[in-house]
Amino acid sequence: MKDLIKTELDGVDVRLNEALSNYTYTRVGGPADLLAFPRSRYELQRLLAFAKKHALDWTVLGNASNLIVRDGGIRGMVIMLEKMSTITVSGYVIEAEAGANLIETTKVASRHSLTGFEFACGIPGSIGGAVFMNAGAYGGEIAHVLISAQLLTEDGEIITIDNRDLRFGYRHSSVQESNAIVLSAKFALKPGDYTQITQEMARLTHLRELKQPLELPSCGSVFKRPNGYFAGALITEAGLKGYRVGGVEVSTKHAGFMVNVDCGTASDYENLIADVIQKVKAHSGVTLEPEVRIIGEK
Repeated sequence: MKDLIKTELDGVDVRLNEALSNYTYTRVGGPADLLAFPRSRYELQRLLAFAKKHALDWTVLGNASNLIVRDGGIRGMVIMLEKMSTITVSGYVIEAEAGANLIETTKVASRHSLTGFEFACGIPGSIGGAVFMNAGAYGGEIAHVLISAQLLTEDGEIITIDNRDLRFGYRHSSVQESNAIVLSAKFALKPGDYTQITQEMARLTHLRELKQPLELPSCGSVFKRPNGYFAGALITEAGLKGYRVGGVEVSTKHAGFMVNVDCGTASDYENLIADVIQKVKAHSGVTLEPEVRIIGEK
């Protein structure tokens, strides 16, 4: 495989048997057979053509924020898009490549006195991941500002999908069923007052820092919001703050988060999630549904 990569993917950053725990926000995850960091759409297309030619499965991780990679790792090719991160502004429209950092994109908007993106100023993740899961916070979500997204289909075709055709829902978009890769996204914002925009971003960032365990490795918000409830409140009411499995525990700061406090593993995360679901169901009758993606081999 090493010789094939050197011959057919010369110039592309591809690493063999790379531990994914070095890249995930949880700091867990076994090895990827191949881990690739394309710098352009052309390199990404080359990677998919290589995978197809050699019958390799492929997985896109975004920047691995709202994700748990199992301890057995991921077979085939894993693609991270962090080097595809160009952000441009034209009038009131921002276009960002899939690997662009979502928080940095909101900062670009603020520097151009554009309002509408403040809600995302503290959401860790990439633009591609944000479109994929319709990321949101504080009453806003990607569906509210997205114009369109460019996708690379599994057949290697680049297509543009309008907002209305992405079938956005709560933490959902049609990309999740399409097996396509988000290449870039366009967002429609509005002219605003720079001072007011930056003050609102500072306020929301302060709230996030007060409420969320940002100082520890985690997979972000673990559960979807149950209809009529808040997951964190249900977990707290069940007496599960600080509840631990192995090296992973329910955050004492915000029960909707699980944090890696002592060399935890992906199995610890999965077992803790299962325990919390069972205990909350027994206490309140509400069945929590995970928001975090869990992928890879045990």
